[in-house]
Amino acid sequence: MLDNQARSDELLRLARSELILGGQKSGKSRRAEAVARHWMAASDGHRAVLLATATASDAEMSARILRHQQDRALHSPGLQCVEVPLALPEAIGRYSAVGTLVIVDCLTLWLTNSLWPGTDGAGDGQRPVIAADAAPRVTALQQAIGAAPGPLVLVGNEIGLGVIPMGPAVRAFVDALGQLNQAMAQACDRVTFMVAGLPLRVKGD
Repeated sequence: MLDNQARSDELLRLARSELILGGQKSGKSRRAEAVARHWMAASDGHRAVLLATATASDAEMSARILRHQQDRALHSPGLQCVEVPLALPEAIGRYSAVGTLVIVDCLTLWLTNSLWPGTDGAGDGQRPVIAADAAPRVTALQQAIGAAPGPLVLVGNEIGLGVIPMGPAVRAFVDALGQLNQAMAQACDRVTFMVAGLPLRVKGD
């Protein structure tokens, strides 16, 4: 039986590409950052880049982003952060390298940005414009994953395990996110599901 340290090292061992899914505050981001620390510690030539997709759309989100930044600075000081709200396939192509681990956190917010990319200017200008189809962006993301020369860790939410939402727009988003997660699971070598901070291997060694 593996001791605790060996077990921890085994859980953090990189796949070429890994999708980490889970609910809110399930430990998704912490696991991704732990993988990054493990990667950077393994060699002086290793570096890690976080592609952050969140946008500060309101005061609460701004505070949430600031907390994440402060937490990363404390626990993962070597992790470079780049804000990429929309052009994610292009950013993966730009930053991925043999010695560079790229983390995407998170796919759910990237999909939100893709489906609601702007406003229609009516009234106070805050009504969202819903994009007709995110499929071309998802296809481009799959291609970027397949072409990346370095390791990838993608973080996303699983929100389809609860009750069916009443609003049609929210139902459409849940459907789109489920389709995105399936596409990413097919594209990645490993899939990990986080529950209460614990990783469950769904796909891969």
